[in-house]
Amino acid sequence: MKLDRSGSRIDHLNIAVPDLATAVAFYEPVLASIGITKMLEIPPNATANQPTAMTGFGLAGVKPYFWLIDGGTVGTNMHLAFTVDTRDEVATFHRAALDAGAESLLAPAVHPEYHDDYFGAFVRDPHGINLEAVCHHG
Repeated sequence: MKLDRSGSRIDHLNIAVPDLATAVAFYEPVLASIGITKMLEIPPNATANQPTAMTGFGLAGVKPYFWLIDGGTVGTNMHLAFTVDTRDEVATFHRAALDAGAESLLAPAVHPEYHDDYFGAFVRDPHGINLEAVCHHG
């Protein structure tokens, strides 16, 4: 029996970006290509503890789990990978990211250094984040 590598215990993740509008314009079509939609747009100062604008992406009807936060600085060597169900979805993500202006880092391919069925594609987003879609199935 093969190990199911698709699960995660991360509930949500905030990524600070220098320009929220640029980031949302990039991520909205790219994430839509793999079934992740823009769900919430929170204006600046909506609460005392949240001084900047935020946009949340996730599974429609469930919850946002990936948030872009305006006015921040992207960290060095930042990498974010989204799990998808099929290798075709990896290729779809890669094409959508390139169409949205990403730089290709690694085209869709098997990466056996991680495990025999690891199939991923890597791009660099407009703010320098190494972004990936990965399928863990053969």
